[in-house]
Amino acid sequence: MKEYKYEELLDRALKRLPGTKTSESRFIIPDERVFIEGKTTIFDNFDVICNYINRETEHVMKFLLNELGTAGKIERNRAIFQGRFPKEEVERQIQKYVDEYVLCMECKKPDTHIMKMDRVWVLKCDACGAIRPIMKRKG
Repeated sequence: MKEYKYEELLDRALKRLPGTKTSESRFIIPDERVFIEGKTTIFDNFDVICNYINRETEHVMKFLLNELGTAGKIERNRAIFQGRFPKEEVERQIQKYVDEYVLCMECKKPDTHIMKMDRVWVLKCDACGAIRPIMKRKG
């Protein structure tokens, strides 16, 4: 029986491991369905986007209303804004929300949740454990 050195066994084991595939683009927000109807803007798949980014619809809506500087409401699965806003503007605001309230600043993964520590709202990453304070909009 042949004796193997530790390094030889390690190399042999590493060669037999399946290759790992890493993708930085695993978090792709679904395409927003936004259209203008008269003097209002309808965000038709608002609930789908909120579910995908794992955030409360009320929190996302409060953010959008503030950033767009308008009034609006959630009606069934969609958001309705007073005023005419191009799809690109709504997409830009959703991306801004994701950057501020979803993606971890350390590892850039979306595996986060909003929680309260003492009297401060924080974004806690389940992937790397990072914690950073955020400003939670009352909803």
